[in-house]
Amino acid sequence: MKKYVPGLLLCLILAIPAWYLGKLIPVVGGPVFAILLGMAVAPLLTGNEQIRPGIAFTSKKILQYAVILLGFGMNLSTVLQKGRQSLPIIAATITTSLVIAYVLFRKLKVPEKSAILIGIGSSICGGSAIAATAPVIDADDNEIAQAISVIFLFNIAAALLFPALGTALGLSNEGFGLFAGTAINDTSSVTAAASAWDGIYKSNTLEAATIVKLTRTLAIIPITLFLALYRARNEQKNSNEKLGISKIFPFFVLYFLFASIITTVFHLPHALTGQIKELSKFFIILAMAAIGTNTNLPQLLKTGKKPMILGFCCWVGISVVSLTLQIVLGIW
Repeated sequence: MKKYVPGLLLCLILAIPAWYLGKLIPVVGGPVFAILLGMAVAPLLTGNEQIRPGIAFTSKKILQYAVILLGFGMNLSTVLQKGRQSLPIIAATITTSLVIAYVLFRKLKVPEKSAILIGIGSSICGGSAIAATAPVIDADDNEIAQAISVIFLFNIAAALLFPALGTALGLSNEGFGLFAGTAINDTSSVTAAASAWDGIYKSNTLEAATIVKLTRTLAIIPITLFLALYRARNEQKNSNEKLGISKIFPFFVLYFLFASIITTVFHLPHALTGQIKELSKFFIILAMAAIGTNTNLPQLLKTGKKPMILGFCCWVGISVVSLTLQIVLGIW
């Protein structure tokens, strides 16, 4: 464990200011600040092998622990009871994003893992979904940083534009809650957009939008399991060797589910689950700081155009489908 201390300590030093900056500017979020701080110090770390084990541990294991802790914030009965109305829209928007990501992966030759991370990040829950998916598909730090950067851009755009768009379209409070909860991919931006709407119309849309967003988060479980099986099949095909269950099953996602069940069955108090969720967010920031130190910024900028187009198309597609289904279902 001692070998992890120097790198872990460095990530902690970067994560603490990123955490506070994220609190100060929530629409940007701590993970983005952590990646930027990590990239800023990366040139100073060249040749320093002492910190590498701790950075690798933080970017992989701490990221998985963050996903597990996220489960304690999910009361399944509450989420499914209140989020049931949004399930058809959630299923349609997730499918739309994944189909768009697959098509553009083929057409634009976007790297496969980047396309998967952006498609899933756009459709489920932004950074949390990327954190859950990255270890399953064995994405490298550049691919994770690129996906987070793309998601970040459209998070800000949604938080700023959606309240005005909802007003122009004449959405009801219920309609905007569904729109924000299904078409914005990160919790901080959902909160920002719904809070702005509540400020304008003196409504209570934030709670509804947050429940819809939490319902989307549950899609992490089947999607990561599918990706694990898909990866195992491809690796087995290429190596002609039978892979053990421990290599194909993302156990941390199973622990995420167990954590959710514990919260649901034992009715853990909000005061406790709220603190655990905050710890989960800090762990994600810690992992993103580590990822930032391993990110090749020139390469990120050089290869960023196609992933940005993919992210934009996913964002627009999800928004259009969300609004269209509200019309079809008679909500709007």
